[in-house]
Amino acid sequence: MASKAITPVGPPAGISPNAPAARRKRRSMNGEDLNVRYFLLKSGSSLDKPERGEEVNSVKQVLVRSFKTNQPFLTLMAWTAVEDTSEESGDSPMIVKRVVARS
Repeated sequence: MASKAITPVGPPAGISPNAPAARRKRRSMNGEDLNVRYFLLKSGSSLDKPERGEEVNSVKQVLVRSFKTNQPFLTLMAWTAVEDTSEESGDSPMIVKRVVARS
């Protein structure tokens, strides 16, 4: 019995084809989210009470460091609450979250 290759259909995971461009996640050319920061868990802290340790530049680097040291890593993303007055919200404006861009 020959196996048949599976080909993905549709947009990449996490991106709605009908979502306006402003609502899509901002990603770099390599597919990483530009607003996420990666930290190793500080020595002596726990997942019940996490503390940020050393910051790592990319998801690839943090995965390797976490694997080598058998240490969990944390991701950090900052948000702010803003009023949504778009036509989609109708007559009653809504409060929505918006990612705070890294400077």
